[in-house]
Amino acid sequence: METGFLQIINGNVITPFEIRYNASVLIKDGCIEGIFGDNRSLPEVDTIDARGRYVSPGFIDLHVHGGGGHDFMDGDLEGFLEIARMHARHGTTAMVPTSLTSTREQLLELLKIYEKAKQANDRGAVFLGMHLEGPYFAMNQRGAQDPRYIRDPDPAEYEEILAHSHLIARWSAAPERKGALEFGRRLREKGVLAAMAHTDAVYEEVLAAIEAGYTLSTHLYSGMSGVTRRNAFRYAGVIESSLLLDALDVEIIADGIHLPAPLLKLIYKVKGPEKIALITDAMRGAGMPEGESMLGHKEGGLKVIIEDDVAKLPDRSSFAGSVATADRLVRTMLQKADVSLLEAVKMISQTPARIMGIDNKKGAIQEGMDADLLLFDSNITISMTMVEGKIIHRHNASGEINQ
Repeated sequence: METGFLQIINGNVITPFEIRYNASVLIKDGCIEGIFGDNRSLPEVDTIDARGRYVSPGFIDLHVHGGGGHDFMDGDLEGFLEIARMHARHGTTAMVPTSLTSTREQLLELLKIYEKAKQANDRGAVFLGMHLEGPYFAMNQRGAQDPRYIRDPDPAEYEEILAHSHLIARWSAAPERKGALEFGRRLREKGVLAAMAHTDAVYEEVLAAIEAGYTLSTHLYSGMSGVTRRNAFRYAGVIESSLLLDALDVEIIADGIHLPAPLLKLIYKVKGPEKIALITDAMRGAGMPEGESMLGHKEGGLKVIIEDDVAKLPDRSSFAGSVATADRLVRTMLQKADVSLLEAVKMISQTPARIMGIDNKKGAIQEGMDADLLLFDSNITISMTMVEGKIIHRHNASGEINQ
């Protein structure tokens, strides 16, 4: 057999522009060598028969806390790896592990564990860098974030953390907090994506945030202000600002629960697939049965309950993260938001790759890109997950690969 080569045949290949039916993809040394409009297998090349299923770019999750009974806040190396493996079974080939509001010491320790996990991770979705969600949030919009740790940005604190900026992909904060604009500018200088989250900002504060470097709205509609009144006058909140301003990308928890169908349709109509990233925001309960669970650290976190396909605070006053997986996000957009498969896939591959600045190598099936590929049927049931040309999950191996 030709070493370094692998070919997927008999597939419906989802490219950035169209679905190429009955096509094949050639892979060499972990990268996409080419897409061909025929099913003929090349001689002396290992082949995978897609059997009429879709060949899709891998899903990229920009905001995920855990799954399979583990949370990144546990600070456990094996937990990191298990989360990556569990989500890979549902189509995630790259992810941004996400923290919760916590102490400076916990964040620094988490970065140490992340660095070890990134090196050890060979059977799951690749890690793209940490997402620090908090602790610089608005108390009124904290949701399930622990109020004990919410505070203003402190340069003495965040500079110590940013000394490890090569491990940090993004950081979410409320831009109206004292010092948050200076914080945003510092993130931009360090090459860390600044996002708005858990915020009570109004339109004018959002404009200032954009000028300071904030470019993304974290889980749109969740934990952020809408239209409000001040001295009888109406002000647009972060929700309206995010929909209106082209300078902002948005991420949405498309589990069909955090955002019902009308809101999914509205966001899609206003922002379009090029500005929307689908995220799971999954906590440890993803892939687990209903019942009691924990958000954040398994010992010192917040108790939650999983029911109705979502995590809630025990008093049911707020959602506490989702239990979604990436395949569910795509199904939701197809079934509830009336989005085409081509555009639903774009919102969980090409668009998040562009937001993270990695669209030169991930997020699309094109020549020269990483071979992060999926096979799934019309119900988005994942049968194979491939990361950089390596098969890390195969639901039914019988007859699929000829070697």
